[in-house]
Amino acid sequence: MSNIIRLAKLFIVFLHNKIKTYKMLSFFKDYKLFAIVFGIISIIIISIFYNILKVDKPLPIYQPAMVNSELVDSTIQHQINYHKIADFSLTNQNGKTITQADYKDKIYVADFFFTTCQTICPIMTDNMEKIQKEIMNDDEVMLLSHSVTPDIDTVEQLKKYAIKKGVNDKKWNLVTGDKGEIYRLARKSYLAVKDDGMPDDYGMVHTENFMLIDKKGQIRGYYDGTKTEDITTLLNDIKKLKKEYEE
Repeated sequence: MSNIIRLAKLFIVFLHNKIKTYKMLSFFKDYKLFAIVFGIISIIIISIFYNILKVDKPLPIYQPAMVNSELVDSTIQHQINYHKIADFSLTNQNGKTITQADYKDKIYVADFFFTTCQTICPIMTDNMEKIQKEIMNDDEVMLLSHSVTPDIDTVEQLKKYAIKKGVNDKKWNLVTGDKGEIYRLARKSYLAVKDDGMPDDYGMVHTENFMLIDKKGQIRGYYDGTKTEDITTLLNDIKKLKKEYEE
């Protein structure tokens, strides 16, 4: 009899443990389901808030004090606001006078080059041509390339270069003119070239910089015109800048 009772007790303990284990498993099963549902809901809520709050930062507005001092005329190096591209009057590859009015209400990409350059200029010009292809049907965007050797880069020389490089006259002006004016534009407006340090006036060492200019004549970006990744960034920044005028 005692053995039967002992077996009965063991069986009861066994059943009790089984029931307890089942309840625990059931609890964790329910908890697991709750955790999965809660996780999914959390992801959805976070995604909604992210999309609501995600706002592209506007492109900076560059001031002389923000740019490498080697590229900026000493008279404006400490200027921290209100900087814009100065009025200009230059001559393009077709002998036409090009002024600020030709770029009124336009976004444009500017650079400095010379037609006889055998180092970075050919790469820069090829990349400008790539940009030209991307903006060909965009009436809001243009290009402007300034010669840093205007005494060599006559209208005739610019025209030959333009034909060779596939320049579209409606989108892209290659300009020459008074060397002093180009120097002042480069150093006081676009903040883009180094002074060559020579005693003669208006000596420039051009750089690989491409500048993105907005419709107000403000500098909104600097890019290495020899690097493919910078050209990609520039094209994306043009899209961002255009959005500012849609709001």
